[in-house]
Amino acid sequence: MNAVRLTAAEAVSSTPVQSAGSQSALSECVSRTVRRYLADIGDTECSEGLHALVLREVEVPLLREVLAYHDGNQSRAAVALGINRATLRKKLASHGLL
Repeated sequence: MNAVRLTAAEAVSSTPVQSAGSQSALSECVSRTVRRYLADIGDTECSEGLHALVLREVEVPLLREVLAYHDGNQSRAAVALGINRATLRKKLASHGLL
């Protein structure tokens, strides 16, 4: 496990905390954001669970950005996401992105 317990000040610091090995930019961004969120909520529990919250918050911008990158081409976006086009269309529809 690479999680690091930080104070609130450390969680919002612009200097990334590196664990053993180097993290990708995306991984570091997620780590920093989750640390900040946990510092902000303290001991308050996330009613839907942190895992569900992160997935819900990340999926919409992920779909939007990948689709925009591929100029709205759903087939190419689906390939980039590693899902089939029907699944992508279902997710786009469920998030009101169609």
